[in-house]
Amino acid sequence: MGEEPTSVTQLLKAWSGGNQEALEELTPKVYLELRRMATKYMRNERAGNTLQATALVHEVFLRLVEVNSVSWQDRAHFFAVSANMMRRILVDRARAKGMAKRGGAVLHLNLDDVPEIASGSRDREIVAVDEALDALAQIDPRKAKVIELRFFGGLSVEETAEVLKISPQSVMRDWKMARAWLMTELAR
Repeated sequence: MGEEPTSVTQLLKAWSGGNQEALEELTPKVYLELRRMATKYMRNERAGNTLQATALVHEVFLRLVEVNSVSWQDRAHFFAVSANMMRRILVDRARAKGMAKRGGAVLHLNLDDVPEIASGSRDREIVAVDEALDALAQIDPRKAKVIELRFFGGLSVEETAEVLKISPQSVMRDWKMARAWLMTELAR
């Protein structure tokens, strides 16, 4: 993930300790990575979509700045929290658009096509995945985190492994098992 870990980690810890100057120095170091994550996710949004990657990053960053009680462990922790916030923002947006109606037809998703699911016409699917992911988190939090980081955060297998401090093989194993579980859950 681009920026050298030690520098970002040190700045995050200083910011957690109340050093606002650390936040000012941290912002340009993490902004590009956050923008890259949002761009990956938003790549296939329809033209004229009201939410662009830059706006998503700004919303995430505003929420991060408002959080006072986070004791940042390291850059991986920061980007995992950021991916979670992107998920929340996108799901809230989909719900606000009235696409989250209960019942209805069975949803057909291909979780291999992670960026494609970001299409504006798929808001209902985003909400359904979010609800299923919450259920998965009750059973296996790490598998849910893998889906969250890859699906909502747009991270690669290697980036997900870095964030979760597990091997890429473990990420792939979790991805396959979680994807199968989610597909069964979404088919209900």
